[in-house]
Order: sequence, then C-alpha cells, then structure tokens
Amino acid sequence: MRLFALLLFLSFALGQTLLPAPTLGLEFREEGGAWVYEGEGVRLVFVPGVGWAEPPLDLPTPEGERLPLEALKALGYFQAPEAGVRFGGQGRAFRVVLDLPALHPGSPEEGMGKGSLELIFPYLVPGLLEAPWPRGLSGEVRLLPQGTRLTLKAPGSLLRYRLFPLENPPRLVLDLHLLPPEVGQPVGYLEEALAPGVRYREVHAFTPEPLRLYLVEAEGGRFLPVGTPFRRALPRDLAPGALAVLNGGYFDPQTGTPIGLWVQDGVTVSYPFGRAALMWDEFRFFLGLPRFEAVVAGPGGERVRVGVNASRARYTAHTVPGKVGREGEEGALVVGDRVQALLPAPLDLPPGAWALTFPKGLPPFPLKVGDRLALYGRLDPPFRYALEGGPLLVKEGRYAFDPAQENFKDPRPLQAVAPQAAVAWTREGRLWLLVSEPTTPGALARGLLALGAWNALRMDGGGSAQLWVKGRLRSPYQGAPRLVVSALALFAP
Repeated sequence: MRLFALLLFLSFALGQTLLPAPTLGLEFREEGGAWVYEGEGVRLVFVPGVGWAEPPLDLPTPEGERLPLEALKALGYFQAPEAGVRFGGQGRAFRVVLDLPALHPGSPEEGMGKGSLELIFPYLVPGLLEAPWPRGLSGEVRLLPQGTRLTLKAPGSLLRYRLFPLENPPRLVLDLHLLPPEVGQPVGYLEEALAPGVRYREVHAFTPEPLRLYLVEAEGGRFLPVGTPFRRALPRDLAPGALAVLNGGYFDPQTGTPIGLWVQDGVTVSYPFGRAALMWDEFRFFLGLPRFEAVVAGPGGERVRVGVNASRARYTAHTVPGKVGREGEEGALVVGDRVQALLPAPLDLPPGAWALTFPKGLPPFPLKVGDRLALYGRLDPPFRYALEGGPLLVKEGRYAFDPAQENFKDPRPLQAVAPQAAVAWTREGRLWLLVSEPTTPGALARGLLALGAWNALRMDGGGSAQLWVKGRLRSPYQGAPRLVVSALALFAP
C-alpha cells in the first residue's frame, strides 16, 4: 500500500498541474494555519509542513491558493469525460477542436454575444487553459465537476460562435468570429436615423461565415431610378439631395449603353436583356423576369410583334451594342427611326442604334434604306418604374440564385469574390438598399435569406457596387468608385 502511494505521488509530482482554486470551481482560505479548498461538495484541508488532513490520502502538494489538478482527478472530483483540444484557423474564424472519447450526443448550435459569450462543454478540457486567443479576445476557463465553462470577452466587439459535432473520429468543433460592432442592430447599438422610417445600419449576415452588410432600411419614401443613357457619373451625382443612392443595373463599359430594362415614369428608356428586374409603383415592389411586349411599326404604319435581345423570335429587335443576329438572317440597322442599312447577319450594332433581324429575304414588310422604322414596348402589367439587374437572389423567402435561368453567358463575374450590391425587402415591406463586403452572389443570397429577406436582386458588383448615404460613400470597395449610368435613389418620405 505504501509502495502504491509512493508511486502515485511520484507520478503526480512529475506531471503536476497547479491551478488557482477558482479555476477548479473551489474557494481558498487560510484557517488556523491550514489551507482549505471548498466548493462543489468537496472540502480539502492541507496543513503546511504536515500534509493533507482532509482527505487522509497521499496526494500531490498544493502551493497556497494553487491546487494540483491531478489531486482532484484522483479524488473523482470530475464527473465529465476528459477531451483533448487543438487550435487553428478556418477562414476568418478562430477554431477550437475538442478530440472526444466518444461521439458527442448534441446537435449544432450557434449564437452571438455583445462583448462577451459563455459556453459550457460537458467535458473536462484542461487544454483550453493554453488557448492562443486572437488579439482582442480573452478567455476565462473554469474546470468544474460537470464540464468546462468558457467565458469569452471582447470589449467593443461582437462574438459569433458556431458549435457542431463531427464523426470519424468524434470531435466537437467551435468556430469563433470576432466582429466589429453593428450599427442599428442588435438593440443597444447606435442607430443612425436618416429620416422618419429610414435608417442606416451595418449588420452581419451569416453564410455561415459572417458577412458584413452596409444597408439602408426604409419603411417608405420616394424611390426612383435615376441617370441618363450613355452618360456616366458617380451615383451620388445622379440624385442630388437623396437620402441614399445605390448603383443601378448593367451597362456597356465602352459606350455607357444601358443593358437591360429601364422604365422611367412609364417610359421605356432601355429594353429587356433577359435578366430579372425590379419593378414597382409607389412603394410596392415586384421581382422577376419582366413580361414585355414589343412591336415594330413599319413605313406604312404596319405593326408586327417582335422579340427583344435575348428573347428571340422570328423578328427580333436588338438594342445592346455588339454582334447581333445569326447566320441565315438579315438585319435593318436603325438610327433614330430611319433605316441606315440592310446587312447580312451577324451585324455590328453601334451604340445609339438598334437593329431588327429577320429570316434572310423575309422582312416583316418591304424595307429599304431611308424607310421609317420605330420600336415600341411596354411592360405587362405596366409598372411605372423598372430597372433590370440580376441574378435573382431570393424569391418569396427562398434561395433563388440560378444564373443559368437568366441571360448570363460568362459565369466568371458571378464566381468572383467582390463587393456585391443588392436591393431587397422583408415580408413586412421594409426596403433594403445594400452593399456587402467582398463575397460571391450565391453567398450573399444565403446571407440575406438568413437575415430575413423576402425578395432580393443583385445590382452589379465590384467597383460598381456603391451605397451613398447623404452624399457619403459607405460601401467597402478599396479602389476609386466607378462611374455608372443608372442608380436607385431614395428620397425622404
């Protein structure tokens, strides 16, 4: 028995881990020359120079307030199984991995704390005491009978966590994100009011990676598409006096030709290009591929239904510069309302012109150079305002990002990590004009859905993605803001 106790003592002494009594869930006090450690149903008494009085065992020696972890293990103080721990990074997260003795019975969980966060693991995890917490974050560890309590503190920041189990081998993974404060959300942070029912916010959506959004939220106001085809300017200069201005739809970078539907006060400024559009009257919004009826009026007043751009038909009107028409077709090149040339397709369409293509030798009516040819179109139903963007991100509370359903021939811009601009609204009707930090449109769609968006549409990205609030640029793009052709402007109610 004495030999066993000696061996036990030597093993403790060689691997002894001295920890402050509070770290072990105990209180320390000196009482009649003895050191007393008490709490959680345990009372330990050590008399310096004599040894342990309670319990009467050969246990490793404490040092004042500091008590050997091994002593409590030997007494059966800990009821939770022990787990090893590793630390690392995952994207922008600080990752903690617990190596478990058996499969974790719990399910994934996540949450966020303002400046602090408390987590309880049903395991003994002494390795957490050695965690290399990132700058700005501190951790307080308590090793308790039923598990380990971890208190994290990051003054002035938000702490977002995601905790989930893995199998083969069994692990429990904790991802921590240290985030800058939000503006306007959650309650308790500064809210920047712009006008009654209109406020500026900086919030985080989760994909599950955190994604910071720069966002204007409005319950009402005058909302207009602004700009002039072929003329480029900063969004703020397209709407002086606006509370907020978000970049608009696509345009040809060489000529400033708008690409996609643009309806201004009931007048068609630019024709559809086969992508989703925002359409609205007053403060009632709709998203989707626009139903658009177009006709061409001939020299004698004849009219014929035509397709437009990507919505091809037997007779198709083209309004975007570049190669238009197909082999086996002819085209009438029109400037203003006069035919300038009749050419075989594909033909080069210059900016400011449009073209009508048709099967070779089969125009909808006799045509010659100099004839009058006019293009007319209208939305069905006839919304007062519309602006095409795309792709669709969220549709009626569901993830809707699917560029293959829209006229996006080059997928690379939609795969690039860059700031993204979007317009969205909640089911209650609150409008969001927003720009994200660099991400992909698909990730933005997931983040907006998690944040509560009911519908959402991308409005370009990269250097074009800009949110101006009372004349000040709030979006995170590091370069010089790009001049654009159109924008969405929100004026005070």
